[in-house]
Amino acid sequence: MLRTNRDRLVKISVIGEVVSPVVGVEVYKISAEGEPVILPGVGGITYNVRVGDPACGWMADHVEPGVSLENRVADQRYPQGQSRALNVLSCIGNEAIVVSGNAKGERGVVVGKHGGIEHVMVDFQPEVMEKLVIEDKVMIKAYGVGLQLLDLPKVKVFNMDPGFLEAINPRIVDGYLEVPVTHLVPAAIMGSGLGSSHVASGDYDITLFDEGTVKEYGLEDLRLGDLVAIMDADNSYGRIYRKGSVTVGIVVHTNCVISGHGPGVTALFTSRNGKIKPIIDEKANIARILKLRTDL
Repeated sequence: MLRTNRDRLVKISVIGEVVSPVVGVEVYKISAEGEPVILPGVGGITYNVRVGDPACGWMADHVEPGVSLENRVADQRYPQGQSRALNVLSCIGNEAIVVSGNAKGERGVVVGKHGGIEHVMVDFQPEVMEKLVIEDKVMIKAYGVGLQLLDLPKVKVFNMDPGFLEAINPRIVDGYLEVPVTHLVPAAIMGSGLGSSHVASGDYDITLFDEGTVKEYGLEDLRLGDLVAIMDADNSYGRIYRKGSVTVGIVVHTNCVISGHGPGVTALFTSRNGKIKPIIDEKANIARILKLRTDL
């Protein structure tokens, strides 16, 4: 077992509502090939796209798996402060509980955090999603912010419930953290989300427009919920390119048609000194790790 400071972490409630899908004023999106398209995007209850499903190949743009949450309560002192708290304090693997509507009392798991739109995505079983409706409220037991690896301080941890860390079961071997991942991703193809001053919320995107790179790294079969290692990427204090560094994150939304965008990745581990050793494991997906699905 890794030694952590989990006994010093605060577990606190945050709440959001199931948010409606969003369509922009323009309606059409212009693809990287110059084609105008109309496609489903962020928000809503996505009945047939969950963690474990392909991240690519859908007639979609930025679609979020499972159920998308947002906090829309206005606060005069801190505009959008409660929605920001929902996104920053929620961690991958946190327990989510429906607290209103026909699905009241049902439980799910946080599986993603999407930047820009600032949604938190929760996986529920299909029969629960059938009972949910837009504006149902979901409370999350936010737990994980401030998590540290006591024996490997050169690896920073973000956005992760301690229980999910234990389920991943990474090991320290010869001063490196060995973490299972499905794919290696070169930092050169990371796009939207670069330039953020922190990675405590949101994600950044793997752009898949160069066919040669996609084939070289086998990225055509990326799945929602996959753990992936971004090579030469340092997420310690925002998202930057740094040779020798490694970031491991989780794929949180589908592929995109817009230039600079693609499947989104929320950071889980990062080391500017390269003290992370990715171990390829095709089963390194949250749906398998937390046994959210039995059909994979």
